[in-house]
Amino acid sequence: MRIISGTHKGKQIKLPPNLKARPTTDQAREGLFNILSNRFDFDKIKIADLFGGTGAISFEFASRGAKEVYCIEIAPSHFRFINKNAKANGFEQIKTFRTNAFNAIQKLPKNNFDIIFADPPFDFPNKQKLISDVMEADILKNGIFILEHSDNESYNDSAYFIEQRNYGKVCFSFFENK
Repeated sequence: MRIISGTHKGKQIKLPPNLKARPTTDQAREGLFNILSNRFDFDKIKIADLFGGTGAISFEFASRGAKEVYCIEIAPSHFRFINKNAKANGFEQIKTFRTNAFNAIQKLPKNNFDIIFADPPFDFPNKQKLISDVMEADILKNGIFILEHSDNESYNDSAYFIEQRNYGKVCFSFFENK
């Protein structure tokens, strides 16, 4: 896994074999961050990464200068890996929390985040509930929620849906309060 841009551009982060996460591909991450860089000044935004996994998305935001990154991860080994690499790379703006995404949504600061990102396992059964919980929790500050999912799923019937971008078998659906 490598950081694509920012202060740590090109930095390789070696994943240990005990991590069972599926990191977002470099191609998909690069596409996503190209979209986001046209919409946001990274040094002024706050992010919540609801399924931290390998930390790739949180590290990418931190490398690009995000003001604050809340990284939520429930798996102990993943949580330790994210903490270790955040410290090793000087990403002081990353705040990690070991809990599940649904508990985190209820406890995150209200009207605080510009971007909320979620990359649950592709077989995660509650993605529709995740969308509605995020959008109804009043934690976005005129921002967007991004859900990463497989190409055989569609969420364009959601009342909050604004667009979908595809990168091979990986898709990002964008949602906002209208």
